[in-house]
Amino acid sequence: MTTKAERTKQFILETAAPIYNEKGISGVSIDDILEATQLTKGCIYGHFKGKDDLSEQVVEYSLNNMTAKINAVVSQETTARAKINAFIDFYKNPIATYISGGCPIFNTAVEVDDNFPEIKKKVAAKFITGQQGLSTILQQGIENGEFSSELNPARFAFKMFSAIEGGIIICRTIDSAQPMFELVNDLKKELDQYCV
Repeated sequence: MTTKAERTKQFILETAAPIYNEKGISGVSIDDILEATQLTKGCIYGHFKGKDDLSEQVVEYSLNNMTAKINAVVSQETTARAKINAFIDFYKNPIATYISGGCPIFNTAVEVDDNFPEIKKKVAAKFITGQQGLSTILQQGIENGEFSSELNPARFAFKMFSAIEGGIIICRTIDSAQPMFELVNDLKKELDQYCV
């Protein structure tokens, strides 16, 4: 059973996550968090050492939450092909995302590149783990006879991951999901070429 302090901290993280995702780390102020949570500054600083600590923990919360949502969708499927298609479909509408502001992984990656080295390490770890996970699924598909051995799991995982993340930012910038629908179909068709 969680304590009141743990529930309060969780509430702060959950409330702050979409604000960070929309405004970015540099754009968020403590006042934004105070207004959204209706908590006192003392309460916030009772759970976090300062804005940097809050930012790091909110980003980590958002990245873990995103990863958990993707894993939940993918793990419902039983075949490698269905798992990969579920991953692709997770991103099919970059305008109506589960958290306002788009993909927190991509948003954070862009902002932290030169400014927040510790957070950059966390994002890099998520990128690497995510691609390795996709590559493992594709390799299992080869081993169980779903895909041809001509498929290079690591290369296709990187291509798919990069195309989707790039597609998200373009679609959100032009305010249209249509290009992503086409990209999703193209990625599935390309994967189908390796089906046996």
